[in-house]
Amino acid sequence: MRHGEEQRATEHGGQHGHGHAHGHPAGPTGPRRWWSRAAHLLTPHSHDAADRLDGALRTSALGLRTVAWSFAILAVTALGQLAVVVLTGSVALLGDTIHNLADALTAVPLAAAFLLGRRPASRRYTYGLGRSEDLAGVIVVLVIGASAALAGYQAIHRLLHPEPITHLWAVAVAGLGGFAGNELVARLRIGVGRRIGSAALVADGVHARTDGFTSLAVVAGALGVALGFPIADPLIGLAIAVMILLVARDAARDVLRRLMDAVDPAVLALAERTAAQVPGVRTTDQLRMRWIGHELHAELAAGVDPELTVERAHRLAHEVEHALVHAVPRLAAAVVHVEPASLAAAAHDTLAHHR
Repeated sequence: MRHGEEQRATEHGGQHGHGHAHGHPAGPTGPRRWWSRAAHLLTPHSHDAADRLDGALRTSALGLRTVAWSFAILAVTALGQLAVVVLTGSVALLGDTIHNLADALTAVPLAAAFLLGRRPASRRYTYGLGRSEDLAGVIVVLVIGASAALAGYQAIHRLLHPEPITHLWAVAVAGLGGFAGNELVARLRIGVGRRIGSAALVADGVHARTDGFTSLAVVAGALGVALGFPIADPLIGLAIAVMILLVARDAARDVLRRLMDAVDPAVLALAERTAAQVPGVRTTDQLRMRWIGHELHAELAAGVDPELTVERAHRLAHEVEHALVHAVPRLAAAVVHVEPASLAAAAHDTLAHHR
């Protein structure tokens, strides 16, 4: 293929961005039913820009509903616990209440991120505003860290200035209520987050699940006070603060990886195998992938027969991208650069001194 032909084929492959409207699962979820496969084959589908926008709107709307329900559940849980804190003076329950309130407030940046992510790409933001979810993840981590500091301060203050605790049964009931509310929110966030590929939502769900176990620690603290160990309550409160810090550490790691464009190597391996299995592809090289919001974007060089016509190279670029979009979960688009397999190195000599 001549240089001009290669360039035209490459440009066509680069401009063709599949937006997949089928919602591929984020991971193995068991064998699919035969009628689902039949529906996939019989239902007309396309991969144009309208489909891609519709898919983004659907996933963002689902994310917004999840965030709204999470906020409502945790707000009710925290307000109920706050009433018991005023009644009993339990610092362990106070720490759990602070954390649940902070967790409810993380719904605000997440909701803002999902709303921003629904905006289409523009001349200034050519990839859209999907990365706003990563910024929301940073805010979530900061809120978690602040709640850990406040809970730790209250626990240390109570250790230095002991106060009696009353209505231990109410403290225990509030702790159980905190566990139930957090577990419900965790299941909701993690399930939807994995479904739409939102790392921020999954991280917040894991955070809520850990909060549930800290609520059970409140019950243990109430039991310790009932058995004649009043120091158990502030000690449990301090332990809760430490657990919150551990959650913040793990959440910060996940968010940082997403900000630095980290992708699971297994996903890269899947993409390479898929591209290599497309008939007509001789080599694959320079695969890059990155997350933008809850969607993956990829770039790939595919080596082909140098004697291919422009039309055939054009079709092959389509075939490679189509195979990738169907095989790789959450992949929204792939830029496929077609190059002659036997002349690939020589074709790049022009740019070699720039690298």
